[in-house]
Amino acid sequence: MFETSTSPSDIIGALDRIYQDSVSALTSALQAYLRHGQTPDPSERAEGIFCYPELVIMYNPDGPPPPISRAFGKISEPGTYTTTVTQPEFFRRYLLEQLQPLLEDYDITVEVRRSAQEIPYAYVWEQGHADGLDEINPAELARWFPSPRLGDIGDEIADGEDIQGHETRPLALFDGLRTDFSLKRLEHYTGTRVADFQRYVLFTNYHRYVDAFCDWGLRRISEKGRYRRLAVSGGPTLDTDDSEARGIINDASGRRYQMPAYHLTAEGGCGITLVNIGVGPSNAKTITDHLAVLRPECWIMVGHCGGLRHSQAIGDYVLGHAYLRDDHVLDAVLPPDIPVPPIAEVQVALQEAAAEVTGESGDDLKRRLRTGTIATTDDRNWELRITDSTRRFNQSRAIAIDMESATIAANGFRLRVPYGVLLCVSDKPLHGELKLPGAANKFYERSISQHLKIGVATLEKLAHEGVALHSRKLRAFAEPPFR
Repeated sequence: MFETSTSPSDIIGALDRIYQDSVSALTSALQAYLRHGQTPDPSERAEGIFCYPELVIMYNPDGPPPPISRAFGKISEPGTYTTTVTQPEFFRRYLLEQLQPLLEDYDITVEVRRSAQEIPYAYVWEQGHADGLDEINPAELARWFPSPRLGDIGDEIADGEDIQGHETRPLALFDGLRTDFSLKRLEHYTGTRVADFQRYVLFTNYHRYVDAFCDWGLRRISEKGRYRRLAVSGGPTLDTDDSEARGIINDASGRRYQMPAYHLTAEGGCGITLVNIGVGPSNAKTITDHLAVLRPECWIMVGHCGGLRHSQAIGDYVLGHAYLRDDHVLDAVLPPDIPVPPIAEVQVALQEAAAEVTGESGDDLKRRLRTGTIATTDDRNWELRITDSTRRFNQSRAIAIDMESATIAANGFRLRVPYGVLLCVSDKPLHGELKLPGAANKFYERSISQHLKIGVATLEKLAHEGVALHSRKLRAFAEPPFR
């Protein structure tokens, strides 16, 4: 099966037809095996009845490619570009955004066909409602049905590795297998449906920000403006701010999940998702690895940090402009000597939002909000090695320390998602102002609501940027045409 088209909507429709046919064939085969012990016909599998659709773009110009300077929707070299696609209808907006500029600015041929990459049975299990499959040995299922194989799933394209033995170039950073792998992981870690994730993402490392976000979100819903509903980790969805709403949120099972998510939804996915990633760079890497397949417009960290300068006060803000990457979790794929540049549009939006929410400007804002290097460590007890730590702070000119910010920024750089960090000083460990229970409660009460408002105001500003938000700083030399 193979179709050629020049209409983005028709292309997506052709992709979806193949995808739905494959899902239907796979779920039907699973049901037949479960109910009657019937195994799939090997000859039909060989013909690709369980396979993802493949999108193929061929570009063979008579001259050099046009000098287009945008961050995506750009082809730098002639050739054939391919990727497999999962859930084309779910990714319709993203696919339209990528295809439209390519069709307008390049003389390309677009084909849609069935690939040779099979959809693992685990990724259609829920769609097939095949109750009872969990009672069958997975090794037995893998004898007859396509199953996830880690050797076929990876980030080689995103990490710029030379992929040998391929006649075609990658069209996108993530293929169908890698995307489906992460979609399942997102639901597992966050306790929410993938469909509820919004295009603008806030990360935090304290649950009190979740409470503030839910309260703020419910108020915005009641205003009957752009926000429609609040989808809460653990299952509940709220579309009104009434006396029972907070109780429903508190009773939800979201706190059982490793990184619970809360989605304030708006039309076109232009709302805000908050994820409580907890403490540590491992969680920060895990969630951003998987969120990246949704191709969010931006992600921002709003959390707490230790202030490292005497002139800082508890409750001051730190706008990350550079990062001392002592988190180590990305060293193998993005060495720490690779710079992670600030994204100008995000930095400006963060500073403007801070001025608007605090009501401060000029020197008053400068005293309250400091821009500089954030040290991110993987050692929660770094204070016990204070001699070595102080040397690192001096060398890097760091002004704050935490355990997530550099990871969030570095993985945004690596996976081409605009990023930013605005932290709030909760203690000053080098100056004897430690985070003690009584002082912590007063700090939380005073700072969290304002800090959260700055984060959401920033994302609302960035939502107006559109494609201008995507910086060319994130492009590699041999970058796939899709962002």
